[in-house]
Amino acid sequence: MSLAHVLLTSLIEKPSTGIELARRFDRSMGFFWGATHQQIYRELSGMLIQGWISTIKDTTTNQRKKTYQVESLGRQELVQWMVKHSEPAQLREELMVRLRAEAQLGENTILPELENHLKIHQEKLAIYEAIFKKDFSQQEHQSRTLYIHKMILQLGINMEIEWIKWLEEIIPRLKQFD
Repeated sequence: MSLAHVLLTSLIEKPSTGIELARRFDRSMGFFWGATHQQIYRELSGMLIQGWISTIKDTTTNQRKKTYQVESLGRQELVQWMVKHSEPAQLREELMVRLRAEAQLGENTILPELENHLKIHQEKLAIYEAIFKKDFSQQEHQSRTLYIHKMILQLGINMEIEWIKWLEEIIPRLKQFD
């Protein structure tokens, strides 16, 4: 997957200026696909050149803000990308390598890092749960789009819960080896 596909998806959801897109990205797609604002703007420029997106001129103001929208070539690219086969993502977690090194070197020097990760996962879980409560607390019939968004968020919640359970299990056990 490329950043272009992430941005096409966001722009199909809602045409946006670069700064609006970057802010929305930080609050949604950024939870599972990282990119700096500079990378986003660089990718938007490339997508303009390829004809995947265009800009909408705002004639009501004198500002030079560009609002980006997806063009038919961008939709075609997204459709072609959606039907491609992809393998499940492989876990690439630096903490696991550090923990393996700790297993060989001993001394429980990894404990502060594990405790920090526990705090981070607890904070992220709280954010996800707040978003879930705000956006999906109603049990009303939801659209297919909202159902998909809800299930993506639910997966994030489940992953954070599992990380927390795992960390809450390993930290006290490693302390016993002191």
